[in-house]
Parts: sequence; structure tokens; C-alpha cells
Amino acid sequence: MNSPRRIPGALSALPALAALALLPLSLSLQAAPVDDAVARVQHDWERIRYDLPAAQRAQGFESLSRAAHEVSAQFAGRSEPLVWEGIVLSSWAGEKGGLGALGLVKQAKALYERAIDLDGQALDGSAYASLGVLYAKVPGWPLGFGDGGKAEALFKQALAINPQGIDPHFFYAEYLADEGRTAEAVGHLEQALRAPPRPGRARADAGRRDEVKALLDKLRGA
Repeated sequence: MNSPRRIPGALSALPALAALALLPLSLSLQAAPVDDAVARVQHDWERIRYDLPAAQRAQGFESLSRAAHEVSAQFAGRSEPLVWEGIVLSSWAGEKGGLGALGLVKQAKALYERAIDLDGQALDGSAYASLGVLYAKVPGWPLGFGDGGKAEALFKQALAINPQGIDPHFFYAEYLADEGRTAEAVGHLEQALRAPPRPGRARADAGRRDEVKALLDKLRGA
């Protein structure tokens, strides 16, 4: 999920094959379509976020939000499409800025909460990290729902699920930096740089590492 301005052991072959044979064919084929659809949204988000000029990103995310919603509707009951629809809306809000973005982040908040209710472990706990970003960045009452304490609790939940992930470490570091907890922020940024690569996410990893390094340079030069 992105900031608005964001997973087994092996059994022996024969028992595994025997168990698979007992599954209905429709169930065994369910995962691939939703994974493919989510991957398309994910890759389009990466292209808009990291490859388009800043002036074109808001329009790109607005267009992508419609496609992301269609995926969520098609795969109702699955957490992953909701997370990515929320990420797209949050990113659109970040590019749009101002009070006009509050409606978008409120929609994103509801999507992340639904995703957590369905399966908070999905996508390495990305819903927790992305929801934490909203609580950290959105103004507090009476304009918005921002809450630093809730943000920190959500970042810690995300890290408990994905302790080596580049995103939860970066998002938590941003929060810590904004709170003036520089030494803690630097520690999480250093951990983010040690994060293992994510399969199929080379562009996102490269872009996030650039953001990590930029914040790290800023904090070390402060």
C-alpha cells in the first residue's frame, strides 16, 4: 500500500497429491484468477506510481480505481482485491491532496477494514500497514480520523505478520520520523534496505528502496 500525498513447509509429495485429488476442481482453480486480476491492478499501480510524471498520476489512479473496484466486485469475499482497491484510492488521494482527498481516504479506510475482517494475513498483512498509513497521515478530528496511537499499533501488527517486509518497515519509519523518533526511524529504514526481494515486484522494490534511501539521507543529515 501506498502512502497517501503500501506469504509454508513442505509435505511429502504423495500425501500432498492425495489431498489435492480430494478437492473439487473448481476450488483448486479459484486462486489463479483472483491472483492474476490483483496482479494486473498491482502492476498498473506500479507503472503509475513510479513511471508516470507527477502531473499525470492523479488521472492514472482515478482510472485505475474503476478497474480495481471491478476486481473487488468480481471476487467478493476475497481480501486481496479490497487491499489493492484501497491502495489505489489512497494513492489517488495522495496525488489529489487537500480536503477533496478526505472522501477517498475514508473509502480506502473502509476497504482496508473489510479486508482485515476477511483475512488480515493476506498479502503479508498489507491491509494493516496501509490502514496505519491513513491513521498516520490523515488529519485528526474534526476534519478526519487520524490517530497516531492507532497508526503505531497497526504498523506493529503489520510487522508481526511480515517482520522482514520493506513496506511495513518504511511506513513505520515515516511515522517515527514525523514523531521526532529519529533513531528508531533510522533503524527501521536500515531493516527496510535489508528486505528480501518480492517475486514479481522488482519495479515496486526499486521505487520503495529509493524512497527509503531518500528518507534515510534526510534523517542522517538532520
